[in-house]
Amino acid sequence: MLVVTLGERCRHEKTIFNKIDKIMDDLISPKYQMQLIASVEKAIWDEYKSYKQVRLYIEKWYQNNYEPYGFNNDFWENFKIVEKSNKDIDLTLTLHSMSGSDILKIAIDLGVDTPDFIPSIPTFKNELKSDSKTAYDTFTKAYKQIENDPSTAVGLANSALESIIKEILKDERISCKISGGETLYKLTSIILKEFNITNKEHPIEIKTIGSSLLAINQAIEKLRSEKTDFHGKTDDDYLISDTIYTYFIINSVATVGLFLNSYYKTKFPKPEPIIDTNDELPF
Repeated sequence: MLVVTLGERCRHEKTIFNKIDKIMDDLISPKYQMQLIASVEKAIWDEYKSYKQVRLYIEKWYQNNYEPYGFNNDFWENFKIVEKSNKDIDLTLTLHSMSGSDILKIAIDLGVDTPDFIPSIPTFKNELKSDSKTAYDTFTKAYKQIENDPSTAVGLANSALESIIKEILKDERISCKISGGETLYKLTSIILKEFNITNKEHPIEIKTIGSSLLAINQAIEKLRSEKTDFHGKTDDDYLISDTIYTYFIINSVATVGLFLNSYYKTKFPKPEPIIDTNDELPF
């Protein structure tokens, strides 16, 4: 029987964490990390007004392998909590001691936009903010759950996409009306038919991409139904837990949502208000 000691396990975990951080740091340039850290620091102080609250928040991200009654020759920590001379946390230096992956996780948790790493999301959120508050709130919750709860993030992203399509289909100029209980797949089928994206006037490549939207949204719906906690699961069922897939799914939702919203605005522009220029002055 293979026996793994606590020290060996800690060294193995440290190796894995270091490899992950190395990959993430290679993806996130030093220049971008500097910009992101500045945004994260501002967001932390905006959210938590005292040194005590800031430290408590930062400590929730802190990890180490310290053993009070064991050997600590191979001590590891994911970052250093740096203190000022008066023992208050030095947030700037603490953030700069973190890996790019930890900074990215904190940015997502605080709702800080990461346009150079997840490019479509800031644009998508801005679109939703002005067009659909329900979809905006739902997608923002999904975005914040990417790292902490990938399964919930996927479910919420599916709901956000449903809300976007339902909002578009409320337009009186669109003939098809819905009952309210349609799934994402059914809603996508309806809106693609209304948009007439796959008609013969378009190049074959555009029609292929249009048809693929239905397959993408069907896959997102199936992931929500079959691979998340949104429906009852057994211990043997597979649940999405790897954030790399969650980033992929959230980006896909943002890309599809942006296209549908942009196409709708182009094909169904808001009517210009009618201004009566014949009104006579009362004198």
